[in-house]
Amino acid sequence: MAFNPGEIIDCSAMGNTFEGCLVALGVFVLLVAVFKVFKFVVIHKLKKISAKTRTDLDDFLMVVIDSVRWPFYVLLSLFVALQSVHVPDIVGTVLYYMLGLAVVYYVVRAVQSLIDYGVGKAVKQRQKEGKDVDTSVIDFLCGLLKGVLWFVALLLILSNLGYDVSTLIAGLGICGIAVAFALQNVLADIFASFSIYFDKPFKCGDFIIVGKDLGVVKKIGIKTTRLESLWGQEIVISNRDLTSARINNYKKMKKRRIHFTFGVVYSTPAVKMRKAIQIVKDIFAKIELADLARVHFKEFGDFSLNFEVAYYVDTGDYNKYMDIQQEIYFAIKEQFEKEGIEFAYPTQTVFVNK
Repeated sequence: MAFNPGEIIDCSAMGNTFEGCLVALGVFVLLVAVFKVFKFVVIHKLKKISAKTRTDLDDFLMVVIDSVRWPFYVLLSLFVALQSVHVPDIVGTVLYYMLGLAVVYYVVRAVQSLIDYGVGKAVKQRQKEGKDVDTSVIDFLCGLLKGVLWFVALLLILSNLGYDVSTLIAGLGICGIAVAFALQNVLADIFASFSIYFDKPFKCGDFIIVGKDLGVVKKIGIKTTRLESLWGQEIVISNRDLTSARINNYKKMKKRRIHFTFGVVYSTPAVKMRKAIQIVKDIFAKIELADLARVHFKEFGDFSLNFEVAYYVDTGDYNKYMDIQQEIYFAIKEQFEKEGIEFAYPTQTVFVNK
């Protein structure tokens, strides 16, 4: 029998002609070649161009596009090529769902990258402005949002597979309520951490006093906040307790008001008492960061003539405040010794009748 090429072209397999299969194969090869050029040539050149621009948004887009792996392009090419021929239903269905899973996966990945990009930009901007940023709450929120994204993607996939997701959502809602009741204390701490983050009553590095506890804030976590006390130990306080307590934040103190008293002996002449007031005023005139508010002869004490001094220190730094106060005390002591003004100390005079 003579060989007839037309018979090969006219022969059918699953209702497809050889010519149709050849066209599908050509479409597949062509698409693979186009995607290969796009993946390894076009994207490579675009990445070089974006690296020279000032904005980093194009760099982000290039990273997202480049994150799509080569098997996705092959799968997409195969799906498009098979649209022109007849294939078993099971093959078409499997290919359709595989492509759908791949699309959902890369879309979720792209949205996650967008979240990370936006958060990173916001954090860098605050750091450029010289603001301290505690990322613990931000990381938790990002993780929670990413988890919600994957959950929504799962529901979308199950819905496309023909499952009734309304029953699943209702069941998860009931379970969520039960879990919320069981973990209400933990959830209260978590929501309190959000309140601390957005309201910002304090931040890491601040010196705060909460009730009888005091120390420097070292970490603001999701459930607890940790302080380092002046004695070195770590104090762990739940965020719920912090949001319901009165907090003294000394790091935000711009100016500190101080007052102190001193007494001189009763035998001090009035002239020297007036001289003592002038000495204190002269001392404050020479000290930086200290503004004298007042100095007065306050009262006749049990064993001394008492003076009261009030002044402001233009800093919230406790160590600087103590240095200034020490300098004031030394200066007063030295000047009083020069002027012969004697500080009082507890004494008692006994009068005996003969």
